[in-house]
Amino acid sequence: MKLRYNYRIYPTKQQQQLLAQTFGCTRVVWNDALAVIKGLGDGEKWPSNSNLQKRVITHAKRTVEREWLKEVSNIPLQQSVADLGTAFKNFFDSRKGKRKGKPVGFPRFKKRSYNQSARFRKGGFSIANGKVYLAKIGRLKVKWSRPLPSEPV
Repeated sequence: MKLRYNYRIYPTKQQQQLLAQTFGCTRVVWNDALAVIKGLGDGEKWPSNSNLQKRVITHAKRTVEREWLKEVSNIPLQQSVADLGTAFKNFFDSRKGKRKGKPVGFPRFKKRSYNQSARFRKGGFSIANGKVYLAKIGRLKVKWSRPLPSEPV
């Protein structure tokens, strides 16, 4: 038997703007990190996730062109770089035959599209009294189809 969980959030106008800004910032961080890796020459060592985060998040926030990254939570930005690392791991595992299934392609730049996302780790969200709290966004009203089976991780 398969169960379906449908949840719908009802953000206010201000929360919609903050969510859109968060989606855009995670996309920009992903693209910046991918550009750094694509810009490396032959034989150059790839930066670790933490060094990549420092370069495309921490140092970028200090520049005039990217100071608007300060306005969103750091958690989805860090998660975006971590997700890029996972995408590269999947690509290389697929090339070596360690990963089953359809071959995975090289990670691509993200564009503005209908499918936007931002992932929050445990420290960036909480659920209480039927509402979801997201860091730097606030409490979102949620329509729950059924209760969650367990505490989110």
